[in-house]
Amino acid sequence: MNLAAAYDCIAAFSETDFTEDLTALEVPILIAHGDDDQIVPIGAAALRSIELVRDGTLKVYPGAPHGIHGDFRAALVADILDFIAR
Repeated sequence: MNLAAAYDCIAAFSETDFTEDLTALEVPILIAHGDDDQIVPIGAAALRSIELVRDGTLKVYPGAPHGIHGDFRAALVADILDFIAR
């Protein structure tokens, strides 16, 4: 892994205001977030994003970390398939 590239990615993501992009979306949006995400806190990301999108569904996974993996993967996949089916 290139550490410079990882740093640049984090810097670009944390310093870019995506407000206009989120408010411009005109399709249904699924926002999935673990409430134990220590990398991207839920309050600064998912909770703010769901306020900005027009047609959003927020799924919060209690105890899930960044990346929503491991024990939470089955619930995430089920929620994605349910969202697509609508």
